[in-house]
Amino acid sequence: MQEPTRFLTGITPSGTPHLGNFVGSIRPSVAASRNAGVQSYYFLADYHALIKCQEPERVNRSTLAIAASWLAAGLDPEHVTFYRQSDVPEIPELHWLLTCVTGKGLLNRAHAYKAAQDKNQEGGRDGDEGVSAGLFMYPVLMAADILMFNAHQVPVGRDQVQHIEMARDMAASFNHLYGCHFTLPEAAIEDSVATLAGLDGRKMSKSYDNTIPLFAPREQLKKLVMSIVTDSRAPGEPKEVQGSALFQLYQAFATPEETAAMRRAFEGGIAWGDAKQQLFERIDREIAPMRARYDDLMAHPEKVEAVLQRGAERARAQARPLLQRLRAAVGLRPLSAAVATPLPTARPTAAALPTFKQYREKDGRFYFKLVAADGRVLLQSTGFEAPREAGQAIARLQAEPDALAQLAGQLAPVEGVQDGEAAAALQALAAARDA
Repeated sequence: MQEPTRFLTGITPSGTPHLGNFVGSIRPSVAASRNAGVQSYYFLADYHALIKCQEPERVNRSTLAIAASWLAAGLDPEHVTFYRQSDVPEIPELHWLLTCVTGKGLLNRAHAYKAAQDKNQEGGRDGDEGVSAGLFMYPVLMAADILMFNAHQVPVGRDQVQHIEMARDMAASFNHLYGCHFTLPEAAIEDSVATLAGLDGRKMSKSYDNTIPLFAPREQLKKLVMSIVTDSRAPGEPKEVQGSALFQLYQAFATPEETAAMRRAFEGGIAWGDAKQQLFERIDREIAPMRARYDDLMAHPEKVEAVLQRGAERARAQARPLLQRLRAAVGLRPLSAAVATPLPTARPTAAALPTFKQYREKDGRFYFKLVAADGRVLLQSTGFEAPREAGQAIARLQAEPDALAQLAGQLAPVEGVQDGEAAAALQALAAARDA
């Protein structure tokens, strides 16, 4: 039976969601979470929020509002794992383990850190002025979020792809030092994320103060819709749909048939007031049932807390076994094991053992090879479509050296390797692991 694909999405609790967040992120994510054959993880990244916000009440209130918004929009906590980052202590512990295998040079290249340094230098200030260690270490915490559940796919915009690549680097470094424990995640690039125009025609954004809150009361919603900036064309004059914030908003909520009707109305010279009234009614028709659920959740935060606690239990049930394996892999084991098993006088060092290396070629496929301590390639795989497939083959070879014959179809011939040499290397790895 094929392993389900694991998707992971982090939601930073900052402010109150608006219609742009709903159309661009919440609605499509909730729809995707219902796909069969997919394991979805959604978490409230409240640790990440602390990097930019030092207002405790705001962080707490925003966490409630964001969680209530996603639940009201239809996210099913019984079908997905929905949890708060700070409720899973295994994540910050994994963050530390990854910190110990991550080069500072990698973090120096992070876009957010470089942007902060550039801004300081433009202002004639020290490059690190105002830069917290939290901001600098943000990519490691994000990698811990992803690797804790060995996510295969992480939906991100193009500006976030670097973080996924950095998570892959950290996973590969850990795997190289301590054995193959992590799947190398991939970025699921969201090129088609919808963006909405705000009240003034610019992109709807809190930074422009031009947003329409997602669950604004009905009268406030109507007032905001009626304040959308339009041109001076009078009733009866044909109106352009291109560049019209009003039409774009309507299209984001309407069916194709309704959109076509509104387009004809624009061509026929509909009055702006009438168009705004139709827009308000169309948005309210979709949002009203969700608004009722949202208001109930905001009035009863204990309901949201109960959902998040159940989600944390599910998340920790998966996180604890992996972290136990990772602790053992790095040597954080019960001391009784050290007493019962004396150190051998001639223990092979990690440098003397062969190592697996996983990589991606220009053809887009994933490969691995087993390399001897002297640098010779002992095994070379054929190409795999997904990194998890290559990782599964490596894991099987590490766990079952005798599986070499069964996996022969996934291995390419290597010149100069003697019969049995690869099998002996796998046995040596297994022996070192058992020791």
